Amino acid sequence: MPPTDQKVLEHEFLKGMYDDGYFPDHLVDKGKAVLLRLCEQIESDPPDDLAALYRLTHAATEEFNDLEEEFLEAGSELETAAREIIAADFSFIATAYGFSEADPEELIAPRDW
Repeated sequence: MPPTDQKVLEHEFLKGMYDDGYFPDHLVDKGKAVLLRLCEQIESDPPDDLAALYRLTHAATEEFNDLEEEFLEAGSELETAAREIIAADFSFIATAYGFSEADPEELIAPRDW
């Protein structure tokens, strides 16, 4: 079931990556899908606390880790600009769902990028 939160629906996920030709849109689409699935998970089974939220964001971060190879094969990578954009969207999601106190670094702690 797609997200229903109005803030989430209006948010342009990974916009900076879409705006930069260095990142192939078809791969950015995969990253956006990861973030939307995270939103769906949060809405369908809301986390009770930060620890539960972190379990969800860590799983989503692992999905981004899995995309790194595809970016490399396409002549791109999840480098500094991408890291900042992705991290900002994880923080946006946490805040949108009532977890404004979430640690931005902990949200994406298992990242390889």
